[in-house]
Amino acid sequence: MMNAPVLRIAGLRVDYGGIHAVKGVDLQILPGELVALIGANGAGKTTTLRAVTGSLAWDGTIEYLGRSTRSVPPHELLRQGLVLVPEGRGIFTRMTVRENLLMGAYARVDTGAITTDLERQYETFPRLKERAVQLAGNLSGGEQQMLAIARAMMSRPRLLLLDEPSMGLSPIMVEKIFEVIRAASAQGIPMLLVEQNAKLALEAASRAYVLDSGTISLSGKASDLLHDARVREAYLGE
Repeated sequence: MMNAPVLRIAGLRVDYGGIHAVKGVDLQILPGELVALIGANGAGKTTTLRAVTGSLAWDGTIEYLGRSTRSVPPHELLRQGLVLVPEGRGIFTRMTVRENLLMGAYARVDTGAITTDLERQYETFPRLKERAVQLAGNLSGGEQQMLAIARAMMSRPRLLLLDEPSMGLSPIMVEKIFEVIRAASAQGIPMLLVEQNAKLALEAASRAYVLDSGTISLSGKASDLLHDARVREAYLGE
């Protein structure tokens, strides 16, 4: 089926030692879609992403490319193109920028194409090329976020999960990061974007879900939610 979901989540539940962090989430991402997941701190957004990547135990249904991810280890999901840019970036601070980028392609064997993709990331992020031999731990926060996204792109993702990519960045750097996100979406890469900056997320996305205390409280076209009075009051400060 041409429009079969890349990701389908139904009745997702995640518990932390008696705490019900996620209580029954349903969402899906179709081919080429950029979908936003917004919500307050503690709503369960990061927990949902971690369940999708297989790094947390969960109940319910998670299907990636039409197949259940249950019992599939995170490294195998990565090989299948399910890639996460984690909150906090998760770069390898004692490795160089170039080594970090090549780690994004560690599961690939197409050496020539890896070299081409490396140059493409340098074109997208000239600052990373300038700092290619520097230790990643010496980069600024914005540069580290660039590196985290570029490293994810080196894996040629079939689904890209982004967890709070604008967190802690200057307004200019946030603008650059969202330019890159929109450009990747324009290439047809499906994305699930978790972002506290609800306005930016809704402006970038085609559809969106609002997560409130572990459940989806609203969903629909991102443009509609951007103008929804409940969303504007709760997440846009209006």
